[in-house]
Amino acid sequence: METYNWYSQLIKPNWAPPSWIFGPVWSILYFLIAISFGNVFVMFAHKKIPFMVVLPFLLNLIFNFSFTPLQFGLRNNLLAGIDIVLVLGTLLWAMVVIYPYARWITYVQIPYLLWVSFATILQLTILYLNL
Repeated sequence: METYNWYSQLIKPNWAPPSWIFGPVWSILYFLIAISFGNVFVMFAHKKIPFMVVLPFLLNLIFNFSFTPLQFGLRNNLLAGIDIVLVLGTLLWAMVVIYPYARWITYVQIPYLLWVSFATILQLTILYLNL
């Protein structure tokens, strides 16, 4: 409850979505991530792709799962802003490197890319508004 109070008191742009939207969106995205990233790890285990193709997927998961503890645990908008940029960057990298091996995985990432692009702009705006 204390974390919710902290976040609700931050200055947010008028175009920020209501907080209830994040759960359903991330549920759908995590389903797509599990299927597609899981397939990447299986391809690597079967030696169908090199480690350098898997690396951005691993980094993306690390950065993705780091966001909530940085934003809501540490209550650090700056670190969360840096982290979300890293999520976006590793996602783009992952989409590019997997494309020659499994185009469908790149295409499945499009909703994730759209949401993370929006979330990056939102987080950087919140960071700026609350300096």
